[in-house]
Amino acid sequence: MTENVYIYITIMAAVTYAIRVLPLTLIRKPIKKQFIQSFLYYVPYVTLAVMTFPAILYATQNPASGALALLLGVLVAWFGFDLFKVAITCCATVLIVELFL
Repeated sequence: MTENVYIYITIMAAVTYAIRVLPLTLIRKPIKKQFIQSFLYYVPYVTLAVMTFPAILYATQNPASGALALLLGVLVAWFGFDLFKVAITCCATVLIVELFL
């Protein structure tokens, strides 16, 4: 059983290493296409959003309170408030909705 675990860890390490090293070794010229540059620019933001969005909805007892907090947080951020005020708005929204539902 432990032998399989070491094999799995080795394979995962090799795949992770290959994903990080292959682009560095295969792409030597600067990327000039605007589409590819913009795609690579937004990859970290999309990855963060994909990991964060389910956590926002399911971190509360009721997914509706998380969804409402997300909507109000986006609305408050849209109007230019800073991160602290957005976070306070989201937390207060979840608190109020959880108390009344």
